[in-house]
Amino acid sequence: MPSAKVSNTLKRLARRLFDEEDQQQAFIQSLVQPVTFPVAVVWLDESERPASGFATLPRPEWLPTYIDLVDIAERPGRHPLHDQGAFYCLDPSSVFMSLSLTAIDERMSGVVLDACASPGGKSILSWRALRPDLLVSNEVIGKRVGALISNLKRCQIQPATVLSADTKALAEQAAQAADVVVVDAPCSGQSMIARGKDSPGCFHPATINMNANRQRRILANSSRVVRPGGFLAYMTCTFSLKENERNLEWFLKKHPKFQCIEVPLLEQFQSQFSDSPCYRMWPESGQGAGGFTVLLQRSDDDSQENGCFSRFSPRWQQPVNGEPAS
Repeated sequence: MPSAKVSNTLKRLARRLFDEEDQQQAFIQSLVQPVTFPVAVVWLDESERPASGFATLPRPEWLPTYIDLVDIAERPGRHPLHDQGAFYCLDPSSVFMSLSLTAIDERMSGVVLDACASPGGKSILSWRALRPDLLVSNEVIGKRVGALISNLKRCQIQPATVLSADTKALAEQAAQAADVVVVDAPCSGQSMIARGKDSPGCFHPATINMNANRQRRILANSSRVVRPGGFLAYMTCTFSLKENERNLEWFLKKHPKFQCIEVPLLEQFQSQFSDSPCYRMWPESGQGAGGFTVLLQRSDDDSQENGCFSRFSPRWQQPVNGEPAS
């Protein structure tokens, strides 16, 4: 259970998010007394699914068919099939955030960039949902690259390449090089509290402002990597308006070539804080710890920039049916 108590900053956040006092209290309760959510088992080799022996839980209608919900007591992360890379384990809200990608036709997802990739969950979900010709997983923080490579190797994700570059460098050297860019942005991490984990300072205005500004920089840079007609998926695991809907408003104003795309699968999760199609999960719903997601599409203009990911030295590569790099 997290050390967070009902601080004044948490109370203020609840009042900003909800008008009714009972809603405020339900939200606060979900954070100070978190429940245990099931594990989302993302099947990468469905032929092994019957052999797992998992007693699966009832599935919500929004959950993709290649994902099972399993009680945490079954410890799926210790199952031999996990070590073999047959599946990957996530919190259900992480799956929810990736579902913005379901509005993209696989035929339009030749090259997918995960701009903030470690430890690899969104990369793996993007690969599973879109089956791209190439997955580029980027992690700027060097000490986090090892975990990313380890998970992609174990799950036999291919073709894939791992980079460690700042998004500014990606914008300059790989402009318009991707059909889909995923930005699972570093954030204040408020939903971590709903998972029973610590996230120090996550409700403090200084933390929120710092993250919102960093997210704007990452979004602006990442948008340059999207080809005309391509897609940009933005997601966070936090509740603050400033890091979610307000950043979306800022981005749309500064980048008029992009527009929000409706995600039919997520219609029930439409954010009450925006007229644009963007989506929230709340921890008090009992479906997951919470998160925000939105899908944007760039207009199919005639601008041309010849960026390329091959300008970067990869930290790891896995070609199709090839021997992985060391």
